Amino acid sequence: MSGLLDGKLALVTGAGRGIGFATALAFARNGARVLLNGRSVERAAEAAKLICETVPGADVRPLVFDVTDSGAVKLAFSEVHKEYQGLDILVNNAGVLKDALVGMASEQMFQEVMGVNLSGTFKCAQFAARLMARAGSGSIINISSIVGRYGNAGQSVYAASKAGVIGLTLSLAKELAPANVRVNAIAPGFIETDMIASVPEEKRRAIIDGIKMGKMGTAEDVANAAIFLGSELSSYVTGQVLGVDGGMTI
Repeated sequence: MSGLLDGKLALVTGAGRGIGFATALAFARNGARVLLNGRSVERAAEAAKLICETVPGADVRPLVFDVTDSGAVKLAFSEVHKEYQGLDILVNNAGVLKDALVGMASEQMFQEVMGVNLSGTFKCAQFAARLMARAGSGSIINISSIVGRYGNAGQSVYAASKAGVIGLTLSLAKELAPANVRVNAIAPGFIETDMIASVPEEKRRAIIDGIKMGKMGTAEDVANAAIFLGSELSSYVTGQVLGVDGGMTI
């Protein structure tokens, strides 16, 4: 098996479904060894099984932990260091989407969204950076959102968390560049995943009408961008926010 990521070790958080699963699958197809993170043992195991069935010979294994649990994150990365002595790519994809007008957003909702989307991203990046800096190379890819760049009514909490991911990305890129560790973000637009399955058809049509390419994106579209940012094709690219939105913002 060979490809753009041949031999690289990648950890993808939130890899049980959607963009995370598509990214893990695309990485495996391109020769990477992939660690699939999720909070559910069953879902992570099922995702790993499906990838191995789709890509014969793929080196894929579940790595179950909650990105919001500092102790669990530390233990997981310690296991990665012990077994693999390093990490080449981290894709910080784990995230939650909860909508609420600002007057209706609860403290619990705020803490949950920030805990997964921003704090979880920071925790994983922090430990990955240590492994990568020690090796003198690596790529951290943070999944943000178009909403984190331009905002959206009814999504102030989600937008704040994803804007925070962008700020984190830019700061880490500056800090880690001397160690040859690249840090970039992907800002997906309207992507066909379970996360947006509940959007009413009328609202869905209105959103698509505002996309210059006239269609929703797929999880595979985002995964392809992650392949670029994780491979040597982007060896001189850091501190960038790559929009994958079909022209939604132009």
